[in-house]
Amino acid sequence: MSATAAPPAIDSFDLAILAILQQDNTTPQRVIAQAVHLSAPAVQRRIQRLQKAGVIRANVAVLDPEKLGLPLTILVEVFLENERPDRTAPLRARIAAEPAVQQCYFVTGEADYLLVVNVASMTDYDALTKRLLAGDDNVRRFRTSVSLGCLKAGLQVPLASGGSAA
Repeated sequence: MSATAAPPAIDSFDLAILAILQQDNTTPQRVIAQAVHLSAPAVQRRIQRLQKAGVIRANVAVLDPEKLGLPLTILVEVFLENERPDRTAPLRARIAAEPAVQQCYFVTGEADYLLVVNVASMTDYDALTKRLLAGDDNVRRFRTSVSLGCLKAGLQVPLASGGSAA
């Protein structure tokens, strides 16, 4: 879906379907159909429309990094010398290609980027910073915060109660 395309009309049935899928996207369509009072084919068509429009971006399993040997969650603030696209493109490409970077935000304030990273050890984090940041003369500095615990981590988008999803 292009950045200029109008979002699809989303009604209360779509919102109900999306709420169920956000809880468990392996819910059978017949179960969703019963819950939202539609036929299974109607639910299937709606899900396909929402996928095609980019409302549903992916169907994935949410994994626990700690149970997979990646116990450290690190937040990295990156401060740049210059925000010109030609100067930031190489860094953006490295960040996008790096599996350890779970999220990256272009932010306001002092820092230019905020990264959320999962690694196995501080040695791995040091290697990551060398791959991503060292040697890039446009990176002025970076600041690291190591998470001591997680109060909340989610992927669920708040949904409007009815009508349009604004």
